[in-house]
Amino acid sequence: METYTIHHNKPEHKFIVEEQGLTAYVLYTISSDTLTITSTYVPKPLGGKGIAALLTKECYAYAATEGLKPDATCSYAVAWLKKYAKMDGKSIISTL
Repeated sequence: METYTIHHNKPEHKFIVEEQGLTAYVLYTISSDTLTITSTYVPKPLGGKGIAALLTKECYAYAATEGLKPDATCSYAVAWLKKYAKMDGKSIISTL
């Protein structure tokens, strides 16, 4: 699996990967004690490389370091949370 550099643009609430002149990103909001991923976008030429999962995981890892609960309105992030919310009986957030 390739290694990608993730940039966190805090003012815009966005995690970004730039590759091949294209930009993939995850957008989030923060409200009280919750970080909610609202949108995930990966251009078609970058699809299937695990970039959306990488960005989503990084965003939720950030939430954990900030003491925020993970949430999602984006269908990809909702599915990601359902799949990885628990691993070996532990919250995914504590294992990131």
